[in-house]
Amino acid sequence: MHVIADLQLHSRFSRAVSPQMTIPNIAAWAARKGIGLVATGDWTHPLWMREIRESLEEVGNGLLRLKNTTNTTNQTNKEQRQEDSLFLLATEVSCIYSQGGHGRRVHTLIWVPTLESADKINREMTRQGCNLLSDGRPIIGLTSIHLAELVLTIEPKALIIGAHIWTPWFALYGSMSGFDSIDEAFGPYAKDIYAVETGLSSNPSMNWRIKELDNRSIVSFSDAHSGPKLGREATVFDLQELNYDSIADAIKAPCLNSKLKTLSSKIAYTIEFYPEEGKYHYTGHRACNVRLSPEESRSKGTTCSVCGKPLTQGVMQRVEELASRSEEDLKMSDIRYKMKDGTQIQMMGSKAFPNRPPFVMLVPLQEIIAESIGSPVASPKVQAPYMKLTDMPGGEFHVLVSASPKDIATIAGDRVAAGVDKVRRGDLVIDPGYDGVFGVVRLWREGEEKPLVDASKEQLSMF
Repeated sequence: MHVIADLQLHSRFSRAVSPQMTIPNIAAWAARKGIGLVATGDWTHPLWMREIRESLEEVGNGLLRLKNTTNTTNQTNKEQRQEDSLFLLATEVSCIYSQGGHGRRVHTLIWVPTLESADKINREMTRQGCNLLSDGRPIIGLTSIHLAELVLTIEPKALIIGAHIWTPWFALYGSMSGFDSIDEAFGPYAKDIYAVETGLSSNPSMNWRIKELDNRSIVSFSDAHSGPKLGREATVFDLQELNYDSIADAIKAPCLNSKLKTLSSKIAYTIEFYPEEGKYHYTGHRACNVRLSPEESRSKGTTCSVCGKPLTQGVMQRVEELASRSEEDLKMSDIRYKMKDGTQIQMMGSKAFPNRPPFVMLVPLQEIIAESIGSPVASPKVQAPYMKLTDMPGGEFHVLVSASPKDIATIAGDRVAAGVDKVRRGDLVIDPGYDGVFGVVRLWREGEEKPLVDASKEQLSMF
């Protein structure tokens, strides 16, 4: 079975997060997006952990589900309830400390299979001076090495994953406060770091250029701070059974030099935000509106040409610094991925590393509708067709990749169908983000006519 998983998000107890991020609302948005497995988020926070216990129950296989009294999908019988999204105990912590004469700020994901394990880890963190009540994503003074030791000693089945690993200020490879290698960051526990998470400003192919990631999984998640942001990035698992151990096996499965077809659990592909839309993709200085590509950075230097202050190094430039192979070495190409329903999706893959799971680049459906009809995302003109479209079986992901133009046009109009078609073909206009400024992905160039698509076609493919 294919399971769309979004295993990094935050609760209403985290800073700058919507107060609507409650367990029932997360479940409802996951169902609308087509997500089958979603993170609880923030289980280190005592008040959020109380809500997790009130709303969810352990299934017995390392995952959790909504209790009978909290059924957000309005399904009434047990058979239908099995289609509800399941939850995995996943949290993110911010480790801030000094090592090697430098200040380090590293965000790390922790997954565990039981509430008991989460409780034990929380108690030990508290005993060691961590203030877990401070925030849903707590700032703790433990080093990455110490964190890994603490977690894995208590729960050997825990998974520790570097979060948004290229973000300049708070990440494993971050240019401002990170490390140049996993070995440097995690020391003797580097061997236990089986995966890294791309973040919004990088995609898998950028990470494939890093040699020490060759035998580690590359995963992508939304890091959502509100319901509508769920699933903007996700990882799709191919599993015989949906349980914690199968997810862990897929994460641990070597991505290279292995016969992936023989594995019962693996990563099928990832769903990606356009990395240029991330707010740290290019190098720059937002106060002076200076934005530089890696090539421009090499020729113009690392100081702002307007004010002389240091530029914030972007993810692309940082990748160039640490890469052991070029983009050309990857031999990237379009591939056709066959879905369970027979739909073929255009994805990106590497001919040089064919065992790497491919990835598909998408634009959130609300943004497509908004630009197609010329209304703000939050407006009723956008929200009404969005809700109707995502009522389709499979939710938003189905609409984006495989719904027929006729179905899309019937519900949302021909221009929205044309917008989805442009995303499937990758016919977009992109202005990269830099220094905390989100990039912009547009469907139509300025002044470009918004043509209609032929809604008589049975399938609007991604070619």
